[in-house]
Amino acid sequence: MVTPENVERYIREGMPCEHVQVSGDGHHFEAIIVSARFESLNRVQRHQAVYRALGDRMREEIHALSMQTLTPEQWAISANAESRGG
Repeated sequence: MVTPENVERYIREGMPCEHVQVSGDGHHFEAIIVSARFESLNRVQRHQAVYRALGDRMREEIHALSMQTLTPEQWAISANAESRGG
């Protein structure tokens, strides 16, 4: 069974990331992925980049993956908002 740690490793091996956090139950996963590669890409293009990084694993091992894809700047803004309670 695929673990969240496996999925995180697959993403990190497939693309440069500043931060990756994955949770899930072995079938359905949720990920937060922060990468400078996402600059100037729309949401669909960002997801496609992650799917390319995962390659055939997306069909064979990972059945469902929901993603939050952020640039480092967006991640910093998000972290600051959370630290202020917003």
